[in-house]
Amino acid sequence: MMSSTPAYPRPPQGDSWFAPVSVDMLAKVLKATFFHPFIAWLIPICFRAEMMDYEATPMRVSIVYATFISLCWIATTINNRIAYGARREVDLGEEVIVITGGSSGLGLLIAEVYGMRGATVAVLDSLEMENGDARGVTFYECDVSDRKQVEKVAQEIEKDLGTPTILINNAAVVNGKLLLQSKIEDIERTINTNILGHFYTLKTFLPPMIRGGNGGTIVTVSSVIGQLGSAQLTDYSASKAAATALHKSLTAELAQTNPEIKTVLVAPGQLSTPLFYGLQTPSSFFAPVVEPVDIAREVVSAIDNGKGGFIAMPLYARWIDWYNVLPASIQRLARAVSGVDTAMRSFVGREGSPMANTEKEKFVAF
Repeated sequence: MMSSTPAYPRPPQGDSWFAPVSVDMLAKVLKATFFHPFIAWLIPICFRAEMMDYEATPMRVSIVYATFISLCWIATTINNRIAYGARREVDLGEEVIVITGGSSGLGLLIAEVYGMRGATVAVLDSLEMENGDARGVTFYECDVSDRKQVEKVAQEIEKDLGTPTILINNAAVVNGKLLLQSKIEDIERTINTNILGHFYTLKTFLPPMIRGGNGGTIVTVSSVIGQLGSAQLTDYSASKAAATALHKSLTAELAQTNPEIKTVLVAPGQLSTPLFYGLQTPSSFFAPVVEPVDIAREVVSAIDNGKGGFIAMPLYARWIDWYNVLPASIQRLARAVSGVDTAMRSFVGREGSPMANTEKEKFVAF
């Protein structure tokens, strides 16, 4: 059971009278009420309880509306089945879950949830786990940007825990500087960790996962910034765009060769984690800060149900592909209004959070 309490202090945000209200909150309310088939069909049922004739306009309109909403839900179910295939059977007692960057943030939340539920969890990180030892979780010190370290740890996991069936590529670092102010070493570290680390873990853990014959799940944690790009995030944006492209190509390959391996892409907006501490969201209404527990809940649900899928929060992140079809002038105007290219001016980084204050500890999980 995941707590709704943030695992980390939320980055300081500007105050406003509508701060608790966001587009996402309104969308959730509508989905659970007016856009839910059960609620939609209650309306004609209530009309009929009042002995309203079927030929009456309100009755006809309500039936058409309820039918439309029901068809939309059915179409969504069919779409997901066609897009992601049949589900795989998941037995947590038999699953071995590998999470990179699991010492803090989103990765730590997922590790704790599965550890408490009886799954076998291996956390790979260059830093010790922030909460110390967690039940059912085994920590392995590993820099995923180093291929040899990944291969060595993989052998230890196979020996200690068994063959991995679920891989969550979550480790990431952020530089947060203008391109011309960034050292080549910083850029290399970002690329090596945020994208080459994915290739290293996939090449190492995917073959035994396939040989195991029980299927598996691969979760790729990307970012909406991989689609948008942003000033002061050139290397980070490039690495996340590459991670998204890697997921799409890998999904296509596995669909042809090993459909029992499910893939999940996670592309959130700004998360309330130490990685982007100090960064203020350009708009708390249209682009609210996402709590890691909300993303973790969706990731856990996808894995538990043996599904592939696409997870994006807040609401705008699920529709960001449409940004690329807008005229260039509208895109530029949207960037100016949203403040996406000026938001990083308030960036402090992990060393500015109460959790840590060293340069080394900027090397953390998303």
